[in-house]
This record gives sequence, structure tokens and C-alpha cells, in this order.
Amino acid sequence: MPSSKIGVIIGHEYLTRVRAKWFLLTTLLGPIGMIAVFAIPALMTIFAGDGRTGKVAILDESGTMAARIVASDTAAFVVADAPVETLRQRVLDEELQAWVVIPANVVDSGKVTMYSRGGSGLAFDKEIESAIEPFVVEARLQRAGVDTSVIDLVESGVNLRALKVTEGGIENDASTASAILGYVAGFAIYILIFLYGTMVMRGVVEEKANRIVEIIASSVRPWDIMMGKVIGIGLVGLTQVTAWAVLGSAVASIAGTLVAPNMNIPPEAQAAMADGGFAIPSISFVDIGMTIFYFLAGYFLYATLFAAIGSAVDQEADANQLTFPVTIPVVLTMMFIGNVVADPNGTLSVVLSLFPLFSPILMTVRVAATDVPWWQILTSVVLTITMFFGCVWLAARIYRIGILSYGKKPSIKEIIRWTRLNV
Repeated sequence: MPSSKIGVIIGHEYLTRVRAKWFLLTTLLGPIGMIAVFAIPALMTIFAGDGRTGKVAILDESGTMAARIVASDTAAFVVADAPVETLRQRVLDEELQAWVVIPANVVDSGKVTMYSRGGSGLAFDKEIESAIEPFVVEARLQRAGVDTSVIDLVESGVNLRALKVTEGGIENDASTASAILGYVAGFAIYILIFLYGTMVMRGVVEEKANRIVEIIASSVRPWDIMMGKVIGIGLVGLTQVTAWAVLGSAVASIAGTLVAPNMNIPPEAQAAMADGGFAIPSISFVDIGMTIFYFLAGYFLYATLFAAIGSAVDQEADANQLTFPVTIPVVLTMMFIGNVVADPNGTLSVVLSLFPLFSPILMTVRVAATDVPWWQILTSVVLTITMFFGCVWLAARIYRIGILSYGKKPSIKEIIRWTRLNV
């Protein structure tokens, strides 16, 4: 029976890969690697510092700002209490990192001068500028006759608290965190589509190059071979993603238990988070189910096309030259993902997320970032499934001829001709 033959191929593709050392290694190290992707940049930012190696002396010729600048950050600034030559020597001796001269006409000119050994970096220069600027602005307002209480009001700014209206009442809006989560999920699907799609292509090329496929094709239809390989490797991907989710949750839970007690979040920061409506987004089983569906839909859409490309060539180097028409939609998807994150309910986002070749990634982002109407989700599902069957039909017609063709690499025009042949 054809179905039993497909089952044998599925089992072979699945078991061969899940028993491989690379699968076990990447499955175990995957969550650590994903955490490292986000943790390493944050740690680098923390340890890189701001280019500061000492305090900055403030030489205030206006006589009105030095004390207040120093009071705003005593760890960074100190009032200059020596002549310029002494300050110069202290900088050369690395007792000071720099000294800043605030001229008497700074309110009019808006110019200050910093003397240092150089090489502190743009971030350090910008930090000094940002530290002094508010006091110059305040001096200008005071000279214009603006009351200091008005200045305080102007500088207090606005803190937006976003709330979400639901059927059950009012709750904090977690749109920002949800958008970030959606972006991460979409990017993960993008990587997995390429990872497992190209794995299908390499498997087909390898079997064709070793002439193994000729033996298999003598007893199994090419369509069964293709679908068995696509489904088997797809199950490998689903197994690994599930393992990553479980292990990642466990690692995150353990890390949170160990780190949380040692995190001393200032009370003002806690208040700001509460007033700002900061909230951790809730993840429902529906969201998880939709993410799994779109991962599998994206994988099967592109894996069948990758299989067709693999069947048309004798070596992987030739296959890479034919993957452009298949990979370009996925690359375009990542170009649009920023627009979807910024405005998940916009017309452009809705249209793009309904397009089957974009749906697996962009609809995943929208589902995480906002409440997508059910009619849009259902439309996306129907269109994606329809596109899948279309890709299977197209890939099967290429595969049946390409899998037993050897020699010269076919052109795209010739591959298109294969789809019209009745053999």
C-alpha cells in the first residue's frame, strides 16, 4: 500500500535524524543559545561601560552651574578647584578623565569645551553634553523671567499608562511586550523554515548523488518519496521545537528563581513600571496552537519546493543557485516584519499577513502582538492550506522527473517545462 510505504520513509527520515549526535547536541544547547542571543548583547552593554575612566572636573566661568551639575551626579563630576595647568597635569596623570570649561556667556553661545586625553568614545561625549544641557536651558528660562516652578513642571514630562479594554473589564496593555514576543516568534519560524527546508533539499541531493533514490524509486512512487521525506523531517523539526520550548521554559524558570532574589530594583523603578502599565503578556493555548500551525504550514510550503529543487540537481552547489525564487519570499517577509510590529492592525499588515507565502511568519507576529479578528485568521488558514496543496502539486511534477535526471543542471525555464509534461 502507498500509505504504508510513505510511513516507512517517514519513520526512516525521522529516526535517522533524531538519533544523530547533532540532533541531541543542538536540542540540548538550543535553549542556552537562544538565551545567549539576548543575554550577551545586554551583558556587553553592561560591561562595556560608557568610556569613563575617572571623574570630570567642571570649571565654571559663569559661576552658576558647577555645584548643581556635580550634585546631579557626584560619581561623574567634581568642581574644578585648581588652575588650568594643574587640571591639565591631572588629566595626563589619569587622575581626571577630563575637565570641562563652561564660559561666562554659555547661556547665549550654548558652547562648552572639554579637554581630555581623547579616545573616550562618542557615548562619553554625548553623556557629558546631555548632563550639562538641562542646566543651560534652565538658565535661559530663568533669564527670560520664567518662574522655577514652571520650569519644574515643564521638565516633569508625561508618563503614558496604556490600559486595555476587554469584555471582563480594564487591564494593563501588554502590547509592547507582545510585539517583542511576536517578533521573536516570527524570527524563530524564519530560521526554522530555512534550517529544515534546506535539510530536505540536502537530503534529496545526497540520495540522488549516491544513486540511492534509484533503488527506492523502483518500488515507491516519487511522490511518496518526496512526501515521506518532507513529513519525516518536519516531525524532526516539531520534536526539536517542542523540546526547546520545554527546556527553554525550565531554564528560564530556574534562572528567574536564582536571579530574582538578588535583583534590587529601586522603589522608584518599580513605581514607574506600575504607573507605566508594564505587563507581562499572557500566552494562551490558542496562541501556542496558532504558532505551531504556522510553523508547520511555513515548513511544508517551502520544504516541498526545496525538495523539488534538490531533485533537479546532482550536487548542493547547483541547488543553491536555484533556491533564489524560493528564498526571496521568506527574505521579503523579514523586511516587512518591522511594519507589522509597528502597526499590527494596519491595512498593509493585514494584507501581507493574508498572503500565503508571508502568512506563516507575519500572521504569527500579528497573533502575538494584537487581537486578530477570527475571519482574518480563518482566511489565512484556508489560503495557506490551499497554497500548500498547490506547492505539493508543483513540487511533485518537478520531483518525478528531476529525481531520475542526471547530468547538466537544468535551467529554471526547463524546470517550468517539466511541470507541463505528462509522464
